[in-house]
Amino acid sequence: MGADSAALAGAGGLGMQILEVIRRPVVTERSTALQQAQNKYVFEVLKEANKRQIKEAVEKGFNVKVTKVNVINIPGETRRMGRRLISTSPMKKAVVTLKKGDTIPLFESA
Repeated sequence: MGADSAALAGAGGLGMQILEVIRRPVVTERSTALQQAQNKYVFEVLKEANKRQIKEAVEKGFNVKVTKVNVINIPGETRRMGRRLISTSPMKKAVVTLKKGDTIPLFESA
């Protein structure tokens, strides 16, 4: 177990790797507007991850400085498809604010 794993295990009690915390970037009109106007980036994160783990994962994964992390828990919804009822999966999103001047190139190319 490396120093990064130990830090994550101590932060939330889970032995998660840094890149397991961030599942995927969320690219929508709203997230793009947040990125351009306020230097905020939106990610779908692991349900069990806390703010400390998300901050560390973004800082180490993208080599940037995080100033603030906001977390949103989105419950699953039941939707109709014809006669069937289908439930969508619950998810957790993180809105990460970066230090002024820092950017994540993954979003810049999209």
